[in-house]
Amino acid sequence: MTEKTDVVLIGAGIMSATLGALLRQLQPEWSISLFERLDAVAAESSDPWNNAGTGHSALCELNYSPQQPDGSVDVSKAIDINERFQVSRQFWAYGVENGLLSDPSGFINPIPHVSFVHGADDVEYLRKRYEALSRHPLFEGMEYIDSPEEFTRRLPLMAKGRDFSDPVALNWTDAGTDIDFGSLTKELLAYLGKSGANLAFGHEVRNLTKQSDGTWLVKVRNLRTRETRTIISKFVFVGAGGGALPLLQKSGIKEIAGFGGFPVSGQFFRCTNPELIKLHEAKVYGKAAVGAPPMSVPHLDTRVINGQPGLLFGPYAGWTPKFLKDGKLTDLIKSVRAGNLFSMLGVGVTELGLVKYLVSELLKSEAGKVHTLQEFVPKAEGRDWELITAGQRVQIIRRQGAGGVLELGTAVIAAEDGSIAGLLGASPGASTCVSAMVDVLQRCFPREYADWTPKLKEMVPSLGVKLSENQALYREVWDWTSKTLNLTGVSANTPNRMGVAPTA
Repeated sequence: MTEKTDVVLIGAGIMSATLGALLRQLQPEWSISLFERLDAVAAESSDPWNNAGTGHSALCELNYSPQQPDGSVDVSKAIDINERFQVSRQFWAYGVENGLLSDPSGFINPIPHVSFVHGADDVEYLRKRYEALSRHPLFEGMEYIDSPEEFTRRLPLMAKGRDFSDPVALNWTDAGTDIDFGSLTKELLAYLGKSGANLAFGHEVRNLTKQSDGTWLVKVRNLRTRETRTIISKFVFVGAGGGALPLLQKSGIKEIAGFGGFPVSGQFFRCTNPELIKLHEAKVYGKAAVGAPPMSVPHLDTRVINGQPGLLFGPYAGWTPKFLKDGKLTDLIKSVRAGNLFSMLGVGVTELGLVKYLVSELLKSEAGKVHTLQEFVPKAEGRDWELITAGQRVQIIRRQGAGGVLELGTAVIAAEDGSIAGLLGASPGASTCVSAMVDVLQRCFPREYADWTPKLKEMVPSLGVKLSENQALYREVWDWTSKTLNLTGVSANTPNRMGVAPTA
């Protein structure tokens, strides 16, 4: 069978769902077809138990505010990520007001975001981070806490049994959120389906071929009937998570040359004791161990899934050659091409620390994992926690000189003619999905983008404006999104509650 459509979306995760919803608002007459190899929405990395659910806004993630050799703290990346998260908040608020999304508490809830360190050197680092961030409008309300009494009041689970002769410090922000990206994805795709899009599950995209007229032949197999279909599409978006790299390679676009992927699996401890869950209400991020990669940052996270609070700790890194949790053991080797061979070999030489870290993690027993948890929860006992496997992540390997470098974050890869695009990488990923998809629109639809801009500004009022440089607009959109998304009690006008210099 051969069919025609304006847009093909590959993968039923948060990225495809977001792009589809944006396009339906901007160009409602376009036909859209989505293909997902699994039988469910958001079953890979967008599933709520496959990620930490942190609304990544750099409020608590220390790897976004690294300390420099001279002792200063670079907060430029933190500000950029926060800016992009504000874009997501605005689109979600627009979605609630305009029927794309229903009850916001089903996918987003207010949860404090907290940075946690111990030891004199790291306490001093956190003080400098606070001083660098708290003066920026996007981080107003951040507190610096180094009092054991206040630590105990706010984080009783982490305080019980703790030896406070080892100094501790917190950066605390009440403006954080917990997000169920699985629920959010389901709602966006439900809207897309009701608006006439064709959503096909159990269908795997096997090949992408560019035609002379600029359209794409998309070969799709029904995994139940084994029937093959050919779709002719004007535009293709590859939002297949770890499966994006192989598909973009099959497309043959020159822009993917030199890119490789390094798969990293992981596990979380999920708390099974309701009494412990009640004692902790925050997302608390620590520092990666010396020599460990930023992706290993430990965190103790409150989750809200299906209206129920939960608690997880991790991640514990692992390794598998699969690019998807439901992938194949041949994924990694099949991704090696002449164009990225040296990139991937180069990373093998430059990232020996990562290799050493992964080996140590793989050799860690469950008792060893509990010991790591006890840095956050000193009285933790293994019987109160169960290990679950997290979603698979494929970190970007980008060509650099004759070799390659491992790159954290996400990257949009788009063909020069704008007929195909895809997303590679991981965190902050889902949290910045709207800004990433607006980037796709701008790069792939330059002629239409000018006409779309008024509608885009209706959906994202701050579009094209740096909120960190426009405090009045920031407060306006913050208060609007907080009210619409039921994130009450947090205001951009809230003064810094500390009010005095931190205690010695």
